[in-house]
Amino acid sequence: MNNRTPTIDGVVPEERHLAHVWNACVGAGRANEALRADWQQHFAEAVEKLGMRSVRFHGLFHDDMFVYRARGGSGFGPDGELSAPTYTFSYVDKVFDFILEQGARPFVELGFMPRDLATETETVFWWGAHASPPNDMSRWVELVTVTIEHWIDRYGLDEVANWRFEVWNEPNLVPHFWTGTKTQYFELYEATARAIKAIHSSLLVGGPSTSVFVPDARYDGETEDREAQFTTAAAEDVDALDWRPVWIEEFLAWCAERNLPVDFVTTHVYPTDYAFGVSGDAKLISRYADATLDDLTLLERLVAESAYPKAEIHITEWSTTPSSRDSIHDTVFAATYITRAYLQCTDLAQSISYWTFTDVFEEGGAGIGPFHGGFGIVNEQGIHKPTFHAFLALARLGDRLLLSTAEGVITRDSATSAISAVFFNYPADMGRASVGSRDSYPETRELRQRGPARRIRHSVEGLEPGAVFLIEILDPDHGDVAEAWYRLGSPQNLTPAQTAHLREVADGLERSSLTVSPEGVLEIDLDLQPWAVASVVPL
Repeated sequence: MNNRTPTIDGVVPEERHLAHVWNACVGAGRANEALRADWQQHFAEAVEKLGMRSVRFHGLFHDDMFVYRARGGSGFGPDGELSAPTYTFSYVDKVFDFILEQGARPFVELGFMPRDLATETETVFWWGAHASPPNDMSRWVELVTVTIEHWIDRYGLDEVANWRFEVWNEPNLVPHFWTGTKTQYFELYEATARAIKAIHSSLLVGGPSTSVFVPDARYDGETEDREAQFTTAAAEDVDALDWRPVWIEEFLAWCAERNLPVDFVTTHVYPTDYAFGVSGDAKLISRYADATLDDLTLLERLVAESAYPKAEIHITEWSTTPSSRDSIHDTVFAATYITRAYLQCTDLAQSISYWTFTDVFEEGGAGIGPFHGGFGIVNEQGIHKPTFHAFLALARLGDRLLLSTAEGVITRDSATSAISAVFFNYPADMGRASVGSRDSYPETRELRQRGPARRIRHSVEGLEPGAVFLIEILDPDHGDVAEAWYRLGSPQNLTPAQTAHLREVADGLERSSLTVSPEGVLEIDLDLQPWAVASVVPL
């Protein structure tokens, strides 16, 4: 093993830590989907190949998990009311057992409300989530307490103390994810956080899980003010507006006034917004390519200046857009975009959770067709999208950063001293623009015309002579499975032969090798097409 730091381009680099924020956590749709065999197959692969360390999903307390039981639910017989609520964890245990067996952990989103505790029902999603305040706060506190105590009994306090307990999901989005007011959410957080710490002080709790950054006062009051969005919808240059996180400052101040615990801060960051205009129509706004970097830089500063400067920051949802019918998600363009953004933001959060790892995702019902713009990095059949290969390239990086440029990074593994690298070509023709959003795959294809190509050259000295490195390149000619599906005529229902063909295309990256010279020099010289992502790893 060679523990000496190599020379890069004639300079001995100053090493620093590289946090793998891309695989600290990943998103999924809802708890009940995790009972499916295909969901479990996709997650097992994400852990094994991509190094995903935790997973977050909605619907832990939804009726289809049968945790909170106020009625017997006997089916053909009388559905009698129980004398007191009871709690059953058989479904939840199957899900959590599986996650832990893979070597990962749950990032626990506490929600949504069981029907018998909800003040309003079926507020959001095809599956009718009850996203409302509880009709009895003491019953909610009991539900949370009994659930966490069950996990401690089952898995041990040492394990559960490593989990994160996030209170709710996007409560600023009224009436969908919350039907109450801002203060009612803060009160829910207070009751929940105090209950969790009463179980054991080592348990970690946080919030407010809001979405997204906005440039206006729409969320300043107790509920959303659509009129405050009119100027945003009409703005000629949205990137010139002052984008800020939702509720973060108010939440931290409110908690500080009441001496509440905030072990971590969560919010959702998408480089997009939907602003309502005077006409009442929602306008999709796509922000600039560096929006995530700038948003997280601001968020880090706000937390540091708050009463909770040591609170972790977890971005519990992030993607190119918050639409599960955005065809950009299926493309190589998304892969390049997320590679660039992740490498920009490694120092700004403890996790940036990609939404989601699989297209087994039913917020709006199952997707129509194999490439319908779902969030997943694999589709419903488990076919790898280009974003899968972006995560694979990032996962292969070491934990020590040797070189960082606008085109990629070179790293070293502190345990093995192995050198690895990721480079990309986010086309110069894009300027400051992000990849945006598209309603259909054909609409994405205009991005294939962007350019130019980019040459990447680096000389790494001080390596073992004769060592061989694998070069894998994803680009519009290699691994672009959505384009291959389009060229098949965009079949809605794949035959077994078509599925096999698309699997082969999806994993058909351009592969070559480089050998370290007898003098211990690795000469990296790559010509990258527009939108390419290249991985350099030792064989």
